[in-house]
Amino acid sequence: MNDLLEVFRTGGTVMVVTKLVILAGSIAAVVIGVERALFLRGFATKARELHEQIVRALLRGDAAIALHECDRSHVATAALYRAAFDRATRPDRVADAVDRSRREVIQALRAPLWMLGTLGAVMPFVGLFGTVVGILGSFRQIGMTGQSGFAVVAPAISEALITTAGGIAVAVEAVVLFNILQARIAKEGFDLTLRADELTEVVIDHASEVSAALQAPRGSPGAQPAAASASSASSAAQGNA
Repeated sequence: MNDLLEVFRTGGTVMVVTKLVILAGSIAAVVIGVERALFLRGFATKARELHEQIVRALLRGDAAIALHECDRSHVATAALYRAAFDRATRPDRVADAVDRSRREVIQALRAPLWMLGTLGAVMPFVGLFGTVVGILGSFRQIGMTGQSGFAVVAPAISEALITTAGGIAVAVEAVVLFNILQARIAKEGFDLTLRADELTEVVIDHASEVSAALQAPRGSPGAQPAAASASSASSAAQGNA
């Protein structure tokens, strides 16, 4: 531990700041990677469950239940279903509305990845900057002392190269995390496209039911079916009379 602290303290102000920037970049890359990985893991499960609940409800003719599941959901993909339901009175607009929402959701999933891409591109140059400053300091020391030879500058150059190695290591870390998350988000985007297509088809096929559910009071999910049953019973009684 003491040796590690000594590495960060040596080399002058610029070198110390450079090492701290590299350390901060490494921590940031890990935090972003872990946060996105955990988010995507929960997102995939919740998005699949929400889709199954809503599509099954629509296929059963329970549009009120589908609307209720959409309203109470906090998953980002709920925006697709809200967009589809809002356009149910205009079935020709459903596909475009769902596609816009799908692209917004995918963009939200990718939002933090720009930081990983930036770290992967910038950190090698940050490390190189620290190395150049360290080498300049070693040559300045040679000029001031009048001593020459590789043995004089070797320790300073070796110390200066630490920042280059650190910058490259952080860049590799950031790029690996970036590519892993990009692949995961691409898979989620593909699954989301399939769900959006299925949702569009189902909503268009049940547009009249969804429109009727939207116009009905938005209470409990069983309110509309109960009202429909009462209406049917009343009609049957009048027919018998």
